[in-house]
Amino acid sequence: MKPLETDRLILRDWCEEDRPFFHRVNSDETVMEFFPFRRNREEADAMMDFIREGIAQNGFGFAAAALKETGEPIGFVGLHRPSGLSNLPEGTIEIGWRLAPEFWGKGYVTEAARAWLAYGFETLGLDEIVSFAVVDNDRSIAVMRRIGMRHDPAGDFDHPSVPDSHPHLKPHALYRLSQADWRARQG
Repeated sequence: MKPLETDRLILRDWCEEDRPFFHRVNSDETVMEFFPFRRNREEADAMMDFIREGIAQNGFGFAAAALKETGEPIGFVGLHRPSGLSNLPEGTIEIGWRLAPEFWGKGYVTEAARAWLAYGFETLGLDEIVSFAVVDNDRSIAVMRRIGMRHDPAGDFDHPSVPDSHPHLKPHALYRLSQADWRARQG
């Protein structure tokens, strides 16, 4: 993928040197608070390979977000085609993120998400981008609102990949942003 740049970040494909960081973010208790699993190193490596394959095929994905000043990765932000969710039509594109906790509260996700929305609507010509999170994930939902997404209560769902052993993580809130609404906010 061609890297995207914001004022403070470079959004790029993952590289081999990022593997330890990718594992840390996907195994951190704080980062993964709203997920029913923590990835070991082998699982994290497999997930990173899967993301890289998707980026190679599509030109977008859950890309590494790195500080422009140092090149240090801080997490990921990107567009993705979710699978296994029967409540979303085929071809739906979601925006998602995950950041190491030391980078929370600095506006990085909002900054990167805005760049990805512009890419999705201007370059890919998408009609809509969605996002979803566990209903209690106030931090992610706050980002969705900041980037102009609107809650679609009729689209809320129980995530089918969350095991019954974690009932508090099943309910997900669905947020949407149409290209028309995004363009109106740009003007």
